[in-house]
Amino acid sequence: MISHDIIPIAMFAMVAVVSLGVPLARGMARRLEQGGPPKLPPEVLARLERMEQALDSIAVEVERISEGQRFTTKLLAERAGESSEVAPARDRAR
Repeated sequence: MISHDIIPIAMFAMVAVVSLGVPLARGMARRLEQGGPPKLPPEVLARLERMEQALDSIAVEVERISEGQRFTTKLLAERAGESSEVAPARDRAR
């Protein structure tokens, strides 16, 4: 059974949603009528392009550093494997 207390709560919730939703819908409609988001000045577009190029070059350098790190780790792992195989042979010679 539905409680009679829920009707006033639902009404106040609906009033809150409508009072917030109508201005938001109007603002979105105005933005769509004006042609979308505002246009950026050419200086800002040029700066964003330079920032994008800088980020791309940083990403390439980070990838190069990580490749070097993987190579160094591989060499150290191979040396550790060789030394563990050689060490017992030296111990046996004594």
